[in-house]
Amino acid sequence: MPPTAPDAVQQPQHPLYALATFELRRYRQQLENALAVFDANDPLPTAGGDLQARLDAVLAEQEERARLDSQ
Repeated sequence: MPPTAPDAVQQPQHPLYALATFELRRYRQQLENALAVFDANDPLPTAGGDLQARLDAVLAEQEERARLDSQ
């Protein structure tokens, strides 16, 4: 997947819990790619922190789904 500019990652239209698994996975990939581009170019704590916080929320949602699936 090609790198994504940090400002090109749009918030999903729905809350994370309402996203389909493939939508959540795509959003995670966009955030990870944006963070990689962001860090490589010019790290700015504010924008990078926002992207990281969004990625952390996605990871938490994915972990919760995995936990529920394993029960």
